Amino acid sequence: MVSARLLVLSLFSVSLVGSQPTESSQQVSSPPAHPAGEPSLSIDNLSFPWSRLRLPKYIIPLHYHLLLHPNLTSLSFTGSVQIQIDVQNNTNWVVLHSKGLQISKATILDQNLAHLSDQVVVNAHQVLSSGQKYFLYIEFGAELAEGFYGFYKSTYRTSTGETRTLASTHFEPTSARLAFPCFDEPSFKANFSVRIRRPPEYISLSNMPVIKTVEVSGGLLEDQFAPSVQMSTYLVAFVICDFKSVTGTTSSGVQVSIYAAPEKWQQTHYALEVAVKMLDFYEEFFNIRYPLPKQDLIAIPDFQSGAMENWGLTTYRETSLLYDPLTSSVSDKLWVTMVIGHELAHQWFGNLVTMEWWNDIWLNEGFARYMEYISVEATYPDLKVEEYLLHTCFAAVGHDSLNSSRPISSPAENPTQIKEMFDTVSYDKGACVLHMLRHFLTDEVFQRGIVRYLRKYSYKNAHNQDLWDSLANVRTQITLTSFLLVFLNEHKTTTTQTMMNTWTLQKGIPLVTVTRKGARLLLRQDRFLRTVLFLWHIPLTYKTDSSSTIHRHLMTSPTDSIHIGEEASWVKVNSDMTGYYMVHYEDGGWDVMTKLLRENHTALSYKDRTHLIHNAFQLVTAGHLPLNKALDLIGYLLLETHTVPLLQGLGYLEAFYHLVEKRDESVLTHNLGAYILQFFRAVIDQQTWSDSGTVSERRLRTEVLSLACHLDDPPCVKRARQHFSDWLQSNGTLNLPTDVAETVYSVGAQDDHGWASLLHTYKISLSEAHKHKILYALTSSKDTSKLEGYVVFMLCCWKIKQKCCHLDLSTLILMVARNPKGHYLAWNFVKKNWDTLVQKFQLGSFCIRNIIIGTTNQFSSPEELTEVQSFFESIKEQASQLRATQIALDNVLKNVRWVQRNLETLRKWLSEQMQ
Repeated sequence: MVSARLLVLSLFSVSLVGSQPTESSQQVSSPPAHPAGEPSLSIDNLSFPWSRLRLPKYIIPLHYHLLLHPNLTSLSFTGSVQIQIDVQNNTNWVVLHSKGLQISKATILDQNLAHLSDQVVVNAHQVLSSGQKYFLYIEFGAELAEGFYGFYKSTYRTSTGETRTLASTHFEPTSARLAFPCFDEPSFKANFSVRIRRPPEYISLSNMPVIKTVEVSGGLLEDQFAPSVQMSTYLVAFVICDFKSVTGTTSSGVQVSIYAAPEKWQQTHYALEVAVKMLDFYEEFFNIRYPLPKQDLIAIPDFQSGAMENWGLTTYRETSLLYDPLTSSVSDKLWVTMVIGHELAHQWFGNLVTMEWWNDIWLNEGFARYMEYISVEATYPDLKVEEYLLHTCFAAVGHDSLNSSRPISSPAENPTQIKEMFDTVSYDKGACVLHMLRHFLTDEVFQRGIVRYLRKYSYKNAHNQDLWDSLANVRTQITLTSFLLVFLNEHKTTTTQTMMNTWTLQKGIPLVTVTRKGARLLLRQDRFLRTVLFLWHIPLTYKTDSSSTIHRHLMTSPTDSIHIGEEASWVKVNSDMTGYYMVHYEDGGWDVMTKLLRENHTALSYKDRTHLIHNAFQLVTAGHLPLNKALDLIGYLLLETHTVPLLQGLGYLEAFYHLVEKRDESVLTHNLGAYILQFFRAVIDQQTWSDSGTVSERRLRTEVLSLACHLDDPPCVKRARQHFSDWLQSNGTLNLPTDVAETVYSVGAQDDHGWASLLHTYKISLSEAHKHKILYALTSSKDTSKLEGYVVFMLCCWKIKQKCCHLDLSTLILMVARNPKGHYLAWNFVKKNWDTLVQKFQLGSFCIRNIIIGTTNQFSSPEELTEVQSFFESIKEQASQLRATQIALDNVLKNVRWVQRNLETLRKWLSEQMQ
């Protein structure tokens, strides 16, 4: 699953006694560890017989026969499931998961399908014997969910204004129980045979192909799907819709289809090209055939996460799958390519081999995030995806440097804990640690190790240890590099597991402090931003001017030293940031780096230059380096020609600008804006208002012109107004250059006529990428009444269950929050409507996490910190369950300290520069 990982989890169990239907009994939690306010089940004075959050391991589901009949008129569904179970201990009850389902019948049958009992869970008339197989038969029904979890309704509007309904599923991590009674834990893998009843004007999709369609009563059709391979419940999927598709075939014969609403069918062709190419790549890279006969990718209008990897039927946000050459930018194209690469990687990492429990979800998500880069670099080298990996690791560092971070592998038992595991640590840090491991072991060992892991645990579940064992076994079987041979000889007791446990079982990122003493480099490791002693096994790399070789050293102790020779005038540690650690150059070391960049910056790779910029400003935040030192370091950017370090330096200046513009610092805000425009004048003037150039050049154009116009640069604003005027005169039929469309719209949205025209275009546009650019512009208005009115309007749309604009309300809130005129408006909106937001997005979800962090991350005064603390105290029962609230507080505290340490330095430094 990509990015937005918001899944509802509730460990509820079904418990029926006797033959009478019980509507409430399926929504009971397992005592004594049940959520507050949820009583344990007691029927006929019989208490619930299972007291743990996890299901018993001695009843194993083998095969589900699932029949579903969704009614898109009444917005409800009925169904039945027959589950073949293997009983491994004598028992007289069965416990499984269900939530929100009205159970009308529950029966246990023997292998001959003869009735044993109508009683499920407690006091069966006949003991279920160890070693025997039985069938559990349950009939159920429910309303289609209003949210984004379980089996839920979605709608889309045609260009004529007609609203059409569909039904779709999203089960990860624990929402399959909302759609059918099941053993809803990842280790209970089983086969699934699905049947779906539908009106003839609709189609149905599931994980496997349709093998037969029959007519049933009432003019309905029943699609019967082929039995699935063994898989976890969270990967089951089904969709009932009236979509159109485009189909292709991989070189190995897998049928690939892209589905979308009929009027968006033309936007599916790029995704088909990518999906076919990606499946071919993964089959070759993993040396394991994709095990299903088909792979469907479908764009769901109402979808909260980025995408979901259901085996054979991956579901996507429309912006994550659809590409319109006329309105989608190069960044949109890259996003679609990477999301498809991510979800198809999951067909092996996650689907074929699944983590045993959610504490190791990084085995799914960290690998899929890292494989995005490997797959896209191999299949679409022109997209220059390697330039983005640094930023993935920078995002991980930013999160991991907070005290509220967590280990990659963390305990997760209750619903909120599991939902919050789908975060930056699992995805981004997981990917970056794997990147480090790959460079440490070599590409050959890494690739062969993961293939061994996938082969050994196919259709099974795995732990961290299983991956390390697979890599270690490969390492001992092939010819090792000289570095690894030296390493093994010097560290005979160190194993891959020992090394990697230091990265996955403890939180934070190490800071390696480097001091030059003659011919030696003295090293010290500490936890970044923390005084508590942590110890990592750090695969150090470094480069000097006295050798073209990238040198390697494994640091396993708190202090260490390396002989580099007297002749080296400089040393750059963590070459190309292949290692996940920060570096601080003490005793004038940063002055040496600044001098090198100014005199001969091409002596370092663009990744090393970007890494130096990132490290310097992160060290400023941590109080290890004065701000003026970091600002002096990026002075060399006047000589820089590569887009990545340019954008990194510009990004920090822009972040400082956004921080001070939200404070009562008008003079400082003006001076910083003027300095940015002056410093980057040549870069700004070089930009064309077109879609020409390489991917890197186009990305730079988008960022530079967006900031220049935000800073009211007269030439930029004038050019944007002219483009917007041309667009207005064409009645919206002119296709603006996609790289600058958002900037043009943002300038045009500042007057009433422009804002109204954009709102109208937003409502009728069929391109989600286009609508996203317009929404960004609408929320950039300096008119607070417009901002407030739009947010309230969208909330009302949801409250009256009219998904009229198909807008994720969380996206709108975050866009308003980044506007200095809407910052407090967004925060106050969240406080006022907190209960509604939690009801919509679910506590612990990705969206709630983003809303909490995104509306507070620019607060920088002690008073604002106190206000945030007070609000979290007022929702203490909910806030205490959320890591996100502590992250938000850590961010605000970090900003407060940054301002206290650096604001006067920034003021003084700018004064000197502007003279």
